[in-house]
Amino acid sequence: MSEKTVAVDPAVLSGLENYRNLPAAQQPTWPDAAELAKVQAQLSVLPPLVFAGEVDRLRDQLALAASGKAFLLQGGDCAETFADATADRIRNRVKTLLQMAVVLMYGSSLPIVKMGRMAGQFAKPRSSNDETRDGVTLPAYRGDAVNGYEFTPESRAHDPRRLLDAYHTSSSTLNLIRAFTTGGFADLRSVHDWNKGFTDNPANARYESLAREIDRAVRFMSAAGVDAAELRSTDFYVSHEGLLFDYERPMTRIDSRTGTPYDTSGHFIWIGERTRQMDHAHIDFMSRIRNPIGVKLGPNTSVDDVLELIDKLDPNREPGRLTFITRMGAPKIREALPKLVEAVKASDANPLWITDPMHGNGITTKNGYKSRRFDDVMDEVRGFFEVHTAAGTFPGGIHIELTGDDVAECLGGSEMIDEATLEERYESLCDPRLNHMQSLELAFLVAEELANR
Repeated sequence: MSEKTVAVDPAVLSGLENYRNLPAAQQPTWPDAAELAKVQAQLSVLPPLVFAGEVDRLRDQLALAASGKAFLLQGGDCAETFADATADRIRNRVKTLLQMAVVLMYGSSLPIVKMGRMAGQFAKPRSSNDETRDGVTLPAYRGDAVNGYEFTPESRAHDPRRLLDAYHTSSSTLNLIRAFTTGGFADLRSVHDWNKGFTDNPANARYESLAREIDRAVRFMSAAGVDAAELRSTDFYVSHEGLLFDYERPMTRIDSRTGTPYDTSGHFIWIGERTRQMDHAHIDFMSRIRNPIGVKLGPNTSVDDVLELIDKLDPNREPGRLTFITRMGAPKIREALPKLVEAVKASDANPLWITDPMHGNGITTKNGYKSRRFDDVMDEVRGFFEVHTAAGTFPGGIHIELTGDDVAECLGGSEMIDEATLEERYESLCDPRLNHMQSLELAFLVAEELANR
């Protein structure tokens, strides 16, 4: 029997085009309109990267997190690059997130929703359209989906064909993620064994007690003969900032079951601090798709901003639909966040609150590197927990820029990375990321916060 399909409402299709009538920040300047149209036409008929059923399942899991019955771990590269989409690097990112999830799950006694900043994070907003070096001015690097990082006129030209490269790189990344997370790589017992290497390091001795407790729990399950599918595989979702309309719109498809639009470029799409203007294109477009939506909130966010965002993006107050990702900075979060949390608590909305402790804590070192201090990152996490504890609301997750590799981009942590080390192992083309060891250290510290709630 064929599946019943629903006729497409013309009003839905016209609504998806309304963003064209509104200001749209942070968009590329494509030099060839005909080439862009050709690329858009190709994208619009390529297979979806994610499926409506997966998106719906994620929304249900985020609804649990919003109600305090799950916790979201979202992490990955600041800006993915085509060159780094190798099997080894993808595996290392997934491995790091799985290791963090085991620690967080034990600390919280909650299911952990695992989500990568992966398979789509190929575009970045920039504070300036141009970059000048040694008297030469060229377009700023906007991510591999737009232009190249090499500082030459040819590389920095905006090239719409890169949108197809972004699609195909995302597709191969997703294929590998699905193989890893369903083919035994994500087995809870193996993931726990990986963490032993972290706690064997004398610098991480303070986490041995928690690691021993996890080990005892895993061995108990094995002794009891527990071998459920949930121990051997896991759901893993992908997310990115929905920045480029020339990519997101062609990837938006109408679900034949319901007649509703899904952005099939990723399970979860977020709106950045630079593009969340209420009367601009990003808010309008994201309000019309079925995916769970995130919104970044900086320290200058007002109560009115938050309540308007809820009305625009979650008018039906649907559990799991809306996530607020706070990025206040360690010195400001305890002052800026409480009024927002209290205002939402007093309303009829129940968004998921998670913290991005990375973007508000950027510094430039004396030797010229963009960096972050691990202690500042962790202080913002603690401030996030403190605010929600005081308000009686649930701190539902963390959003981290990380890599599974042994880079040195953020200062401090148990490895005591200093400015000299940055010169040896700095790889990011955009913002600094926590490395593998720093990510695990953060997970153990957050697990302690969750265990103390």
